[in-house]
Amino acid sequence: MQRNLDWLRDSATPLTTLDPDAPLDDLEPLREIIGAARVIAIGENSHFITEFAQMRERVLRFLVERCGFTVLAFEYGFSEGFPLDAWVQGAGGDAELATHLAGTIPVGVGEPLRWIREHNTSAASPVRFTGIDIPAAGGSLLPSLGPVADYVREVDPATLPEIEKATRIATSFAGASAATAAPAWTRLPTAEQDALTAILARLLIRFRAVESLYVARGDQRGYDIALRHLEAAAAGDYTFRAMADLFAGTGLAADTSARDSFMADSVLWQLERSAPGTRVVLVAHNAHIQKEPVSFDGHLAGFPMGYYLHRALGADYFALGLTSTEGHTADMRPDEGAPFGFTVEPTPLQRPEKGSIEAAFADANLGPCLADLRRARRDVTGPGPDRTRLQSTYLHIPVLDAFDAVVDTATSTVVDDARQ
Repeated sequence: MQRNLDWLRDSATPLTTLDPDAPLDDLEPLREIIGAARVIAIGENSHFITEFAQMRERVLRFLVERCGFTVLAFEYGFSEGFPLDAWVQGAGGDAELATHLAGTIPVGVGEPLRWIREHNTSAASPVRFTGIDIPAAGGSLLPSLGPVADYVREVDPATLPEIEKATRIATSFAGASAATAAPAWTRLPTAEQDALTAILARLLIRFRAVESLYVARGDQRGYDIALRHLEAAAAGDYTFRAMADLFAGTGLAADTSARDSFMADSVLWQLERSAPGTRVVLVAHNAHIQKEPVSFDGHLAGFPMGYYLHRALGADYFALGLTSTEGHTADMRPDEGAPFGFTVEPTPLQRPEKGSIEAAFADANLGPCLADLRRARRDVTGPGPDRTRLQSTYLHIPVLDAFDAVVDTATSTVVDDARQ
Protein backbone atom coordinates (compact mmCIF):
# COMPACT_ATOMS: atom_id res chain seq x y z
CA MET A 1 0.00 0.00 0.00
CA GLN A 2 2.84 2.41 0.85
CA ARG A 3 4.32 1.77 -2.59
CA ASN A 4 1.09 2.88 -4.27
CA LEU A 5 0.83 5.93 -2.00
CA ASP A 6 4.41 7.05 -2.67
CA TRP A 7 3.94 6.65 -6.41
CA LEU A 8 0.76 8.75 -6.42
CA ARG A 9 2.29 11.53 -4.33
CA ASP A 10 5.28 11.70 -6.67
CA SER A 11 3.49 11.47 -10.02
CA ALA A 12 -0.15 12.58 -9.78
CA THR A 13 -1.05 15.97 -11.26
CA PRO A 14 -3.19 18.20 -8.98
CA LEU A 15 -6.22 19.80 -10.63
CA THR A 16 -7.17 23.28 -9.48
CA THR A 17 -10.92 23.11 -10.06
CA LEU A 18 -13.86 21.12 -11.36
CA ASP A 19 -15.60 24.23 -12.70
CA PRO A 20 -16.40 23.59 -16.39
CA ASP A 21 -16.04 27.31 -17.20
CA ALA A 22 -12.70 27.87 -15.43
CA PRO A 23 -9.36 28.28 -17.25
CA LEU A 24 -7.98 24.99 -18.57
CA ASP A 25 -4.26 25.36 -17.89
CA ASP A 26 -4.25 22.75 -15.11
CA LEU A 27 -5.28 20.14 -17.70
CA GLU A 28 -2.28 20.78 -19.97
CA PRO A 29 -0.43 17.66 -18.69
CA LEU A 30 -3.28 15.63 -20.21
CA ARG A 31 -2.13 16.63 -23.70
CA GLU A 32 1.12 14.69 -23.33
CA ILE A 33 -0.57 11.81 -21.50
CA ILE A 34 -3.08 11.10 -24.29
CA GLY A 35 -0.52 11.59 -27.04
CA ALA A 36 -1.94 11.07 -30.53
CA ALA A 37 -4.85 8.82 -29.47
CA ARG A 38 -7.90 9.25 -31.72
CA VAL A 39 -10.57 8.18 -29.21
CA ILE A 40 -10.44 9.50 -25.65
CA ALA A 41 -13.04 7.81 -23.45
CA ILE A 42 -14.08 9.63 -20.27
CA GLY A 43 -15.83 7.49 -17.70
CA GLU A 44 -17.56 7.77 -14.33
CA ASN A 45 -17.91 5.21 -11.57
CA SER A 46 -21.58 6.16 -11.13
CA HIS A 47 -24.19 7.92 -13.21
CA PHE A 48 -25.97 10.98 -11.75
CA ILE A 49 -22.91 12.53 -10.03
CA THR A 50 -22.43 16.31 -10.26
CA GLU A 51 -18.63 16.30 -10.00
CA PHE A 52 -18.20 13.67 -12.71
CA ALA A 53 -20.39 15.68 -15.08
CA GLN A 54 -18.35 18.81 -14.33
CA MET A 55 -15.06 17.02 -14.92
CA ARG A 56 -16.29 15.53 -18.20
CA GLU A 57 -17.32 18.99 -19.40
CA ARG A 58 -13.90 20.43 -18.50
CA VAL A 59 -12.06 17.64 -20.31
CA LEU A 60 -14.40 17.98 -23.31
CA ARG A 61 -13.62 21.71 -23.51
CA PHE A 62 -9.90 21.04 -23.23
CA LEU A 63 -9.87 18.35 -25.91
CA VAL A 64 -11.95 20.46 -28.31
CA GLU A 65 -10.35 23.86 -27.73
CA ARG A 66 -6.73 22.81 -27.32
CA CYS A 67 -6.37 19.41 -28.98
CA GLY A 68 -8.67 19.67 -32.01
CA PHE A 69 -11.27 17.00 -31.20
CA THR A 70 -14.40 17.39 -33.33
CA VAL A 71 -16.81 14.59 -32.31
CA LEU A 72 -18.59 13.94 -29.02
CA ALA A 73 -19.81 10.34 -28.81
CA PHE A 74 -22.07 9.72 -25.83
CA GLU A 75 -23.68 6.77 -24.02
CA TYR A 76 -26.97 7.69 -25.67
CA GLY A 77 -29.09 6.01 -28.31
CA PHE A 78 -27.58 5.90 -31.80
CA SER A 79 -30.96 6.50 -33.40
CA GLU A 80 -31.91 9.28 -30.99
CA GLY A 81 -28.59 11.06 -31.58
CA PHE A 82 -29.38 12.38 -35.06
CA PRO A 83 -31.78 15.18 -34.02
CA LEU A 84 -29.34 16.17 -31.27
CA ASP A 85 -26.52 16.47 -33.81
CA ALA A 86 -28.74 18.67 -35.97
CA TRP A 87 -29.49 20.82 -32.91
CA VAL A 88 -25.83 21.38 -32.01
CA GLN A 89 -25.21 22.37 -35.65
CA GLY A 90 -27.76 25.17 -35.18
CA ALA A 91 -31.11 23.65 -36.19
CA GLY A 92 -34.18 24.84 -34.30
CA GLY A 93 -34.30 27.11 -31.28
CA ASP A 94 -32.38 26.88 -28.04
CA ALA A 95 -35.47 25.75 -26.14
CA GLU A 96 -35.97 22.71 -28.41
CA LEU A 97 -33.30 20.72 -26.57
CA ALA A 98 -35.73 20.14 -23.70
CA THR A 99 -38.16 18.58 -26.16
CA HIS A 100 -35.47 16.31 -27.61
CA LEU A 101 -34.45 15.10 -24.14
CA ALA A 102 -37.95 14.78 -22.69
CA GLY A 103 -38.56 11.31 -21.29
CA THR A 104 -34.90 10.27 -21.40
CA ILE A 105 -32.77 9.26 -18.43
CA PRO A 106 -30.87 12.37 -17.17
CA VAL A 107 -27.36 11.05 -17.82
CA GLY A 108 -25.77 14.49 -18.15
CA VAL A 109 -25.85 15.00 -21.91
CA GLY A 110 -27.68 18.36 -21.81
CA GLU A 111 -24.87 20.67 -20.69
CA PRO A 112 -22.27 19.30 -23.15
CA LEU A 113 -24.81 19.75 -25.96
CA ARG A 114 -25.48 23.36 -24.95
CA TRP A 115 -21.77 24.08 -24.84
CA ILE A 116 -21.19 22.51 -28.27
CA ARG A 117 -24.05 24.48 -29.83
CA GLU A 118 -22.58 27.73 -28.50
CA HIS A 119 -19.06 26.70 -29.50
CA ASN A 120 -20.18 25.86 -33.03
CA THR A 121 -21.51 29.36 -33.66
CA SER A 122 -17.94 30.59 -34.14
CA ALA A 123 -15.82 27.44 -34.48
CA ALA A 124 -13.68 26.94 -37.56
CA SER A 125 -14.21 23.18 -37.14
CA PRO A 126 -17.68 22.51 -35.71
CA VAL A 127 -18.12 19.67 -33.24
CA ARG A 128 -20.55 16.89 -34.14
CA PHE A 129 -22.58 14.77 -31.73
CA THR A 130 -23.33 11.08 -32.06
CA GLY A 131 -25.16 8.57 -29.91
CA ILE A 132 -23.59 5.12 -29.74
CA ASP A 133 -26.00 3.04 -27.68
CA ILE A 134 -28.92 0.73 -28.36
CA PRO A 135 -32.23 2.62 -28.38
CA ALA A 136 -33.55 4.14 -25.13
CA ALA A 137 -30.70 2.58 -23.14
CA GLY A 138 -32.39 -0.75 -23.75
CA GLY A 139 -35.84 0.59 -22.94
CA SER A 140 -37.49 0.49 -26.36
CA LEU A 141 -36.80 -0.60 -29.93
CA LEU A 142 -39.14 2.06 -31.33
CA PRO A 143 -36.55 4.87 -31.80
CA SER A 144 -34.70 2.57 -34.22
CA LEU A 145 -37.63 0.81 -35.86
CA GLY A 146 -39.28 4.11 -36.85
CA PRO A 147 -36.39 5.23 -39.11
CA VAL A 148 -36.15 1.73 -40.60
CA ALA A 149 -39.84 1.86 -41.51
CA ASP A 150 -39.38 5.28 -43.11
CA TYR A 151 -36.46 3.95 -45.16
CA VAL A 152 -38.07 0.76 -46.49
CA ARG A 153 -41.23 2.69 -47.32
CA GLU A 154 -39.10 4.40 -49.97
CA VAL A 155 -36.78 1.62 -51.16
CA ASP A 156 -38.51 -1.67 -50.38
CA PRO A 157 -42.19 -1.19 -49.47
CA ALA A 158 -42.89 -4.91 -49.74
CA THR A 159 -41.05 -5.41 -46.43
CA LEU A 160 -43.07 -2.75 -44.61
CA PRO A 161 -45.64 -5.23 -43.17
CA GLU A 162 -42.81 -7.06 -41.41
CA ILE A 163 -41.51 -3.81 -39.89
CA GLU A 164 -45.02 -2.90 -38.81
CA LYS A 165 -45.45 -6.28 -37.11
CA ALA A 166 -42.13 -5.83 -35.29
CA THR A 167 -43.20 -2.34 -34.26
CA ARG A 168 -46.50 -3.61 -32.89
CA ILE A 169 -44.73 -6.18 -30.73
CA ALA A 170 -42.06 -3.69 -29.61
CA THR A 171 -44.74 -1.17 -28.64
CA SER A 172 -46.30 -3.67 -26.25
CA PHE A 173 -43.29 -3.63 -23.92
CA ALA A 174 -41.64 -0.26 -24.65
CA GLY A 175 -40.48 1.76 -21.65
CA ALA A 176 -38.28 4.70 -20.73
CA SER A 177 -35.35 2.43 -19.81
CA ALA A 178 -34.34 -1.20 -19.60
CA ALA A 179 -35.51 -1.21 -15.99
CA THR A 180 -39.13 -0.84 -17.14
CA ALA A 181 -38.98 -2.59 -20.52
CA ALA A 182 -37.07 -5.72 -19.51
CA PRO A 183 -39.71 -6.98 -17.04
CA ALA A 184 -42.42 -6.21 -19.59
CA TRP A 185 -40.51 -8.15 -22.28
CA THR A 186 -40.35 -11.22 -20.03
CA ARG A 187 -44.14 -11.14 -19.74
CA LEU A 188 -44.63 -11.36 -23.52
CA PRO A 189 -45.81 -14.68 -24.89
CA THR A 190 -42.85 -16.71 -26.10
CA ALA A 191 -44.32 -16.70 -29.61
CA GLU A 192 -44.22 -12.89 -29.65
CA GLN A 193 -40.63 -12.79 -28.38
CA ASP A 194 -39.54 -15.28 -31.03
CA ALA A 195 -41.47 -13.56 -33.82
CA LEU A 196 -39.77 -10.23 -33.06
CA THR A 197 -36.31 -11.80 -33.10
CA ALA A 198 -37.05 -13.69 -36.32
CA ILE A 199 -38.31 -10.57 -38.12
CA LEU A 200 -35.25 -8.54 -37.16
CA ALA A 201 -32.88 -11.35 -38.17
CA ARG A 202 -34.59 -11.79 -41.55
CA LEU A 203 -34.55 -8.05 -42.25
CA LEU A 204 -30.86 -7.80 -41.35
CA ILE A 205 -29.98 -10.59 -43.74
CA ARG A 206 -32.08 -9.00 -46.49
CA PHE A 207 -30.59 -5.54 -45.95
CA ARG A 208 -27.07 -6.90 -46.32
CA ALA A 209 -27.90 -9.16 -49.26
CA VAL A 210 -29.58 -6.49 -51.40
CA GLU A 211 -27.38 -3.51 -50.53
CA SER A 212 -26.77 -2.69 -54.19
CA LEU A 213 -30.52 -2.62 -54.87
CA TYR A 214 -31.21 -0.32 -51.92
CA VAL A 215 -28.34 2.01 -52.83
CA ALA A 216 -29.59 2.19 -56.43
CA ARG A 217 -33.04 3.19 -55.17
CA GLY A 218 -31.59 5.68 -52.69
CA ASP A 219 -27.95 6.42 -51.84
CA GLN A 220 -25.08 4.91 -49.86
CA ARG A 221 -25.38 7.21 -46.83
CA GLY A 222 -29.10 6.52 -46.47
CA TYR A 223 -28.48 2.80 -46.68
CA ASP A 224 -25.63 2.88 -44.14
CA ILE A 225 -27.70 4.80 -41.60
CA ALA A 226 -30.80 2.63 -42.06
CA LEU A 227 -28.75 -0.55 -41.66
CA ARG A 228 -27.24 0.83 -38.46
CA HIS A 229 -30.71 1.64 -37.10
CA LEU A 230 -31.74 -1.95 -37.83
CA GLU A 231 -28.60 -3.28 -36.15
CA ALA A 232 -29.45 -1.13 -33.11
CA ALA A 233 -32.91 -2.70 -32.90
CA ALA A 234 -31.48 -6.21 -33.29
CA ALA A 235 -28.84 -5.61 -30.59
CA GLY A 236 -31.52 -4.22 -28.30
CA ASP A 237 -33.71 -7.26 -28.86
CA TYR A 238 -30.79 -9.60 -28.21
CA THR A 239 -30.02 -7.74 -24.98
CA PHE A 240 -33.55 -8.29 -23.65
CA ARG A 241 -33.17 -12.03 -24.15
CA ALA A 242 -29.62 -12.14 -22.75
CA MET A 243 -30.58 -10.22 -19.60
CA ALA A 244 -33.66 -12.39 -19.03
CA ASP A 245 -31.53 -15.53 -19.30
CA LEU A 246 -28.91 -14.05 -16.98
CA PHE A 247 -31.43 -13.33 -14.22
CA ALA A 248 -33.04 -16.74 -14.75
CA GLY A 249 -29.67 -18.41 -14.20
CA THR A 250 -29.57 -19.87 -17.72
CA GLY A 251 -27.46 -17.22 -19.44
CA LEU A 252 -24.56 -18.06 -21.73
CA ALA A 253 -21.07 -16.86 -20.82
CA ALA A 254 -20.56 -13.17 -21.68
CA ASP A 255 -23.95 -13.07 -23.44
CA THR A 256 -24.66 -9.53 -22.26
CA SER A 257 -21.76 -8.27 -24.40
CA ALA A 258 -24.08 -7.50 -27.32
CA ARG A 259 -24.83 -3.97 -26.10
CA ASP A 260 -21.18 -3.05 -25.57
CA SER A 261 -20.19 -4.63 -28.87
CA PHE A 262 -22.80 -2.46 -30.58
CA MET A 263 -21.49 0.66 -28.81
CA ALA A 264 -17.92 -0.06 -29.87
CA ASP A 265 -19.02 -0.66 -33.45
CA SER A 266 -20.92 2.65 -33.37
CA VAL A 267 -17.70 4.49 -32.52
CA LEU A 268 -15.82 2.70 -35.29
CA TRP A 269 -18.74 3.36 -37.68
CA GLN A 270 -18.36 7.08 -37.04
CA LEU A 271 -14.58 7.01 -37.46
CA GLU A 272 -14.87 5.18 -40.79
CA ARG A 273 -17.23 7.89 -42.09
CA SER A 274 -15.25 10.85 -40.77
CA ALA A 275 -12.39 12.77 -42.32
CA PRO A 276 -8.89 11.35 -41.82
CA GLY A 277 -7.45 12.46 -38.51
CA THR A 278 -10.84 13.00 -36.83
CA ARG A 279 -10.56 12.65 -33.06
CA VAL A 280 -13.45 11.58 -30.81
CA VAL A 281 -14.36 12.32 -27.19
CA LEU A 282 -16.31 9.31 -25.91
CA VAL A 283 -18.40 9.58 -22.72
CA ALA A 284 -19.76 6.51 -20.91
CA HIS A 285 -19.69 4.71 -17.57
CA ASN A 286 -16.36 3.33 -16.34
CA ALA A 287 -17.79 -0.18 -16.76
CA HIS A 288 -18.24 0.49 -20.49
CA ILE A 289 -14.93 2.23 -21.24
CA GLN A 290 -12.63 -0.16 -19.35
CA LYS A 291 -10.40 -2.38 -21.44
CA GLU A 292 -10.67 -5.52 -19.30
CA PRO A 293 -13.57 -8.04 -19.35
CA VAL A 294 -16.20 -7.76 -16.62
CA SER A 295 -16.35 -10.65 -14.14
CA PHE A 296 -18.39 -11.30 -11.03
CA ASP A 297 -17.30 -13.86 -8.45
CA GLY A 298 -14.81 -15.25 -10.94
CA HIS A 299 -17.39 -15.74 -13.71
CA LEU A 300 -17.05 -13.91 -17.03
CA ALA A 301 -20.05 -11.57 -17.37
CA GLY A 302 -19.20 -9.67 -20.52
CA PHE A 303 -16.76 -7.75 -22.68
CA PRO A 304 -17.05 -3.97 -22.35
CA MET A 305 -16.99 -1.44 -25.17
CA GLY A 306 -13.43 -0.46 -24.23
CA TYR A 307 -12.28 -4.04 -24.67
CA TYR A 308 -13.45 -4.04 -28.29
CA LEU A 309 -12.12 -0.55 -29.02
CA HIS A 310 -8.72 -1.36 -27.54
CA ARG A 311 -8.52 -4.47 -29.72
CA ALA A 312 -9.51 -2.49 -32.82
CA LEU A 313 -7.53 0.72 -32.23
CA GLY A 314 -4.64 -0.23 -29.96
CA ALA A 315 -2.89 2.87 -28.64
CA ASP A 316 -5.38 5.07 -30.52
CA TYR A 317 -7.88 4.22 -27.76
CA PHE A 318 -7.36 5.91 -24.39
CA ALA A 319 -9.53 5.18 -21.33
CA LEU A 320 -9.76 7.90 -18.66
CA GLY A 321 -11.68 6.68 -15.61
CA LEU A 322 -13.30 9.01 -13.09
CA THR A 323 -13.65 8.11 -9.42
CA SER A 324 -14.03 9.77 -6.03
CA THR A 325 -13.08 9.05 -2.43
CA GLU A 326 -15.63 10.97 -0.37
CA GLY A 327 -19.25 12.04 -0.57
CA HIS A 328 -22.09 10.00 -2.03
CA THR A 329 -22.75 7.58 -4.84
CA ALA A 330 -26.06 7.08 -6.65
CA ASP A 331 -27.76 3.89 -5.54
CA MET A 332 -30.24 2.82 -8.25
CA ARG A 333 -33.10 0.87 -6.68
CA PRO A 334 -35.58 -1.01 -8.90
CA ASP A 335 -39.09 0.45 -8.82
CA GLU A 336 -41.39 -0.35 -11.76
CA GLY A 337 -43.67 2.47 -10.64
CA ALA A 338 -40.97 5.12 -11.10
CA PRO A 339 -40.67 6.96 -14.46
CA PHE A 340 -37.47 5.10 -15.43
CA GLY A 341 -38.11 1.90 -13.50
CA PHE A 342 -35.77 2.84 -10.66
CA THR A 343 -35.24 5.46 -8.01
CA VAL A 344 -31.91 7.07 -7.19
CA GLU A 345 -30.87 7.32 -3.55
CA PRO A 346 -27.75 9.21 -2.42
CA THR A 347 -25.68 6.65 -0.52
CA PRO A 348 -22.58 7.61 1.50
CA LEU A 349 -19.35 6.22 0.14
CA GLN A 350 -17.63 3.81 2.49
CA ARG A 351 -13.94 3.97 3.31
CA PRO A 352 -12.08 2.73 0.19
CA GLU A 353 -10.88 -0.84 0.31
CA LYS A 354 -7.26 -1.34 1.28
CA GLY A 355 -5.06 -1.69 -1.80
CA SER A 356 -7.47 0.10 -4.14
CA ILE A 357 -6.59 3.17 -6.16
CA GLU A 358 -9.27 5.08 -4.24
CA ALA A 359 -7.51 4.22 -0.97
CA ALA A 360 -4.24 5.52 -2.41
CA PHE A 361 -5.95 8.74 -3.55
CA ALA A 362 -7.56 9.20 -0.13
CA ASP A 363 -4.33 8.64 1.78
CA ALA A 364 -2.35 10.92 -0.54
CA ASN A 365 -4.90 13.68 0.21
CA LEU A 366 -4.12 15.61 -2.97
CA GLY A 367 -7.63 16.83 -3.68
CA PRO A 368 -8.79 16.55 -7.31
CA CYS A 369 -5.93 15.05 -9.31
CA LEU A 370 -4.96 13.11 -12.42
CA ALA A 371 -2.92 9.89 -12.34
CA ASP A 372 -1.17 8.69 -15.52
CA LEU A 373 -1.47 4.90 -15.43
CA ARG A 374 0.46 4.41 -18.67
CA ARG A 375 3.43 5.81 -16.81
CA ALA A 376 2.60 3.51 -13.92
CA ARG A 377 2.68 0.50 -16.27
CA ARG A 378 6.12 1.56 -17.48
CA ASP A 379 7.30 1.85 -13.87
CA VAL A 380 5.69 -1.35 -12.63
CA THR A 381 8.96 -3.27 -12.39
CA GLY A 382 10.69 -0.38 -10.63
CA PRO A 383 9.49 2.07 -8.00
CA GLY A 384 5.95 2.32 -9.36
CA PRO A 385 2.70 0.79 -8.09
CA ASP A 386 2.05 -2.88 -7.50
CA ARG A 387 -0.09 -4.12 -10.41
CA THR A 388 -1.77 -6.78 -8.30
CA ARG A 389 -2.79 -4.35 -5.54
CA LEU A 390 -3.78 -1.21 -7.43
CA GLN A 391 -7.43 -2.18 -7.81
CA SER A 392 -10.51 -0.04 -8.35
CA THR A 393 -12.79 -0.27 -5.34
CA TYR A 394 -15.91 0.31 -7.37
CA LEU A 395 -15.21 -2.07 -10.27
CA HIS A 396 -12.94 -4.66 -8.64
CA ILE A 397 -10.66 -4.91 -11.66
CA PRO A 398 -6.89 -4.39 -12.11
CA VAL A 399 -7.02 -0.68 -12.79
CA LEU A 400 -3.58 -0.57 -14.47
CA ASP A 401 -4.87 -2.94 -17.15
CA ALA A 402 -8.35 -1.45 -17.48
CA PHE A 403 -7.57 2.27 -17.74
CA ASP A 404 -4.84 4.54 -19.08
CA ALA A 405 -5.41 7.34 -16.56
CA VAL A 406 -7.72 8.05 -13.63
CA VAL A 407 -9.05 11.33 -12.23
CA ASP A 408 -10.06 11.51 -8.60
CA THR A 409 -12.64 14.29 -8.18
CA ALA A 410 -12.10 13.92 -4.40
CA THR A 411 -15.81 14.22 -3.60
CA SER A 412 -19.09 13.29 -5.27
CA THR A 413 -22.65 14.58 -5.00
CA VAL A 414 -25.78 13.04 -6.47
CA VAL A 415 -27.51 15.27 -9.01
CA ASP A 416 -30.84 16.63 -7.71
CA ASP A 417 -32.68 15.83 -10.97
CA ALA A 418 -31.84 12.13 -10.55
CA ARG A 419 -33.73 11.79 -7.27
CA GLN A 420 -37.10 10.71 -8.56
